[in-house]
Amino acid sequence: MSELSVTFSPLEYELQPEPPDYATPLTLAPKIKAGHAISERSITSLTVAALLSLWWLASALALVPPLFLPSPVAVLQKFKAVAIDGFVDATLWQHAFTSIARVFAALLLAIASAIPVGILIGLSPRARAVFDPLIEFYRPIPPLAYLPLIVIWFGIGELSKVLLIYLAIFAPLAIATLHGVRRVDQNRLRAAQTLGASRWQLIRFVILPSAAPDVLTGIRIGLGVGWSTLVAAELIAATRGLGFMIQSAAQFLVTDVVIMGILVIALIASGFEYGLRWLQRKYVPWEGRA
Repeated sequence: MSELSVTFSPLEYELQPEPPDYATPLTLAPKIKAGHAISERSITSLTVAALLSLWWLASALALVPPLFLPSPVAVLQKFKAVAIDGFVDATLWQHAFTSIARVFAALLLAIASAIPVGILIGLSPRARAVFDPLIEFYRPIPPLAYLPLIVIWFGIGELSKVLLIYLAIFAPLAIATLHGVRRVDQNRLRAAQTLGASRWQLIRFVILPSAAPDVLTGIRIGLGVGWSTLVAAELIAATRGLGFMIQSAAQFLVTDVVIMGILVIALIASGFEYGLRWLQRKYVPWEGRA
């Protein structure tokens, strides 16, 4: 046992015991009788309906000029028009596909680099001393602040757009992976070491499965930040994309297209979010409902 501790001391130095797993999640909501229970979906539907009703009422009563807040009907009509006829030389679907491709490419690059970096930081104090200050240095900086540098260094092509989104996703994913690695149960590690597991086998069969819930949470957070960075990324000489469409419409005060673009981004991002929640419930059910 002492020999194993010497050869793999970074693990025992860094990793912390996993907190206890509870069968029933803690909730502060009041208990409701069985006959009066309201599902979360019903509450969500009622909330959306209330917001749409307030929007329609504000436009119907002319509380806000249509230039600043067009009616839901006007936005829906513009959605149909842009989907068929297009806006700024591209249809809505072409704008949406371009933006999804940029975010997805940045996400794949972040997964391929941030997860290994997070694991390395969690296992090695030296790696943590190298990478942690760099990540914490740039993480609070808004993407618009270093956007000019990216343009100077990498030009105005597609690389700059993807790189800006990638940097926004990288930090939260790496930090979430680090926290997942540090929560791995040391008893599992010692058991695997006793059975003769190599360092790679420990990472593959013990550390990665245990850190999977935190990794998925990091992907969810990173995607949210990535979508919020999309509009800034498409400031860089773009000709297509939802962010580009919104900016072009704003310049000409086409408010219904601006609102439509915002809603489309929200719907696509929500689709990614609920897809990741489904993956969490399916593959890491021991973490409870997302």
